[in-house]
Amino acid sequence: MILQSLHDYYRRRCSDADPARRLPAFGLEKKEIAFVLELDAAGTLRAITDTRQLFGTKKIGTSYLVPESVKKTSGIAANLLWDAAEYVLGSTDPKKLDAARTKGSEADYRQRLVDMRAAFRARIESLSDEARADAGIRAVLAFLSGEPATAAASFDAFAEILSTNPVLTFRLVTDVELVCQRPGVAPYLVASGRGDQEDDAAQQPATGRCLVTGEVAPVARLHTAIKGVWGAQTSGANIVSFNLGAFNSHGKEQGGNSPVGQAAAFAYTTALNALLARESRQRMQVGDASTVFWAQRADAIEDDLADLFGGDNADRHAEQVRSLYEAIHKGAFAGERGENKFFVLGLAPNAARISIRFWHACPLKDLVPRITAWFDDLQLQGSPGDPRYPSLFRVLTSVALQGKADKIPPRLGGDLVRCIFEGTAYPLSWLHAAVQRCRAEQEVTYLRAASIKACLRRLDRSASSTNPLFREIQPVLDAANTSTAYRLGRLFATMEKIQEEASPGLNATIRERYYAAASSTPVSVFTTLLRLKNHHLAKLTNRGRATNFEQLLAEIVGGIDDFPAHLAMAEQGRFAIGYYHQRQDFFTKREASAAPAEIATAVTV
Repeated sequence: MILQSLHDYYRRRCSDADPARRLPAFGLEKKEIAFVLELDAAGTLRAITDTRQLFGTKKIGTSYLVPESVKKTSGIAANLLWDAAEYVLGSTDPKKLDAARTKGSEADYRQRLVDMRAAFRARIESLSDEARADAGIRAVLAFLSGEPATAAASFDAFAEILSTNPVLTFRLVTDVELVCQRPGVAPYLVASGRGDQEDDAAQQPATGRCLVTGEVAPVARLHTAIKGVWGAQTSGANIVSFNLGAFNSHGKEQGGNSPVGQAAAFAYTTALNALLARESRQRMQVGDASTVFWAQRADAIEDDLADLFGGDNADRHAEQVRSLYEAIHKGAFAGERGENKFFVLGLAPNAARISIRFWHACPLKDLVPRITAWFDDLQLQGSPGDPRYPSLFRVLTSVALQGKADKIPPRLGGDLVRCIFEGTAYPLSWLHAAVQRCRAEQEVTYLRAASIKACLRRLDRSASSTNPLFREIQPVLDAANTSTAYRLGRLFATMEKIQEEASPGLNATIRERYYAAASSTPVSVFTTLLRLKNHHLAKLTNRGRATNFEQLLAEIVGGIDDFPAHLAMAEQGRFAIGYYHQRQDFFTKREASAAPAEIATAVTV
């Protein structure tokens, strides 16, 4: 299902009306080329063009359509008409040279460079007579027959080539296109240039029934590496891979165990690499899962989903969410558009392979309401600077240690996304992480409270279906909520506020000392806190204010039958919400108290 959907997406992108969005044809790929060697018709090197541009702090080469790369491991395998400087010029890679010297094998490394350069030339010489008759190929072969490194040494760019071992290719000084793109060369490259064999490129591929298309076709022995998965090898990793005898069955080897035709393997890997590309708008990072998404048929939501869940521009993110609510209310996802199937794929690194963290497919008419339900669950009264529609990344980092992305609990991001798209209860690990951060740091932040509220809201739905009197947690203070844990949180917030007003300028309040115990074992601390409360009330100089606090305390305590010895994790979450709601209410202007309710109803689907 996954490979088939990617295969269909590749075919759709190949026929895209926008040429810039079209994916490369079978046998070609887009590759970042750092330097282009400019040759004249006689094969003399006339210039070295630096194609790189600065992205952030790193220089990135321009992407060109070139013959598909070979599968490289430890052997020597040259690409056709482009490769690293080791293959093209026979120049050393400084890191590999230092490693060879450390091991005492510098001579072996230098001999390997000779073999690599010979392999690069041999790939070009293996082209058909028609291709080798082209002026561009003749110029490249003439250049390679001499001393390429010596010829390049006279140019300023050579010093950087020696230090970085970049990817190089060729172009005639009279052309705009690369040599591999010349009309007299390109038609002959697909058959000659495919490199899914490493040591035995001449071996004829086996034929079998493709699991993706159902057609009988040459089977891909090795599949192109997938790049762009966060945490995976920079050289790429595989979804389909059999590299040990223990993985083989029925006498088959490598790709033969899971037969995918060469064309189909090229299609799904090209599509997935395009979705994972740096400039792709159809990817986002969810914890340790690199997530990509696409639709069965082209739809604007393909480019908007990343903005709906995150994005660096907070204003654009909020505008995209508002537009989605508006589109639902206008019925934009009804009819044929609503039946358009949408796919979400989460990938995570696993040594030299890629693991499928989650996979979801459903029609847009089902998916979009689940996305808005996610934002409804997070709705909470906050301060002016708090985001009305928090991004998924900010939500996850709020429950991580020190608020760092690499400290997000493992699997939490993937599990959370799965629940969002399936419309099921959120993972309990999210609730546990939020509650534990509140206890560990003695602080209930807006995003942690929103996380707890979202988890409890979905849990409460099952309870409300069996008990019609059960009350869901609201976005704002709910004085009618009879939950003991919720009222204990309100009580704790009220006593903290009394202490703050009784002793202005305190460096620490009861929250720093008692929050963890009050939220987990209330009976052990509330007797002490109630006694301290009387002391603080007596210090208030404004007796009217003291009377107001006493009335509020009476209203809260009146709904508490007993102080529990222990609160379960969900109840600790209700404690945190009660505390947060009461604190927010203290700092909410009375004349603006109706605004949160209006906000809550405005986003209800």
